[in-house]
Amino acid sequence: MPRITIGLGLILIALGVISYIATAFASWTALIPAILGAVILASGLVGLKNQKIGVHAGLVVALLGVFGTAMNVMQLGSLFAGTAERPAAVVVSTITFVLLLIYIVLGIRSFIAARRWKSSQA
Repeated sequence: MPRITIGLGLILIALGVISYIATAFASWTALIPAILGAVILASGLVGLKNQKIGVHAGLVVALLGVFGTAMNVMQLGSLFAGTAERPAAVVVSTITFVLLLIYIVLGIRSFIAARRWKSSQA
């Protein structure tokens, strides 16, 4: 799981930088996925030494990121209708939202598998 955490962090950093460049450096908020990615990357690096703390921290940040991006994701319908004020923000937020949800699901599955393994060893 720490390697997945590091990979997700790198993907989010790339997504944030690309969106910032694509929006012609218009607003620092385009870097929010990169900021999330940097924190998740750091927790993944911590997870290489102490998996439990690193992955838990990464999942907490991912959960906060899901809540933070949900507002823009709800505007997805207005994007298809052509009435979205900031279409790039809606698209990038939706990508970030989906990536974070996938990571959370993988993390929960990992916790369940670890608990089952631990109980089978007892």
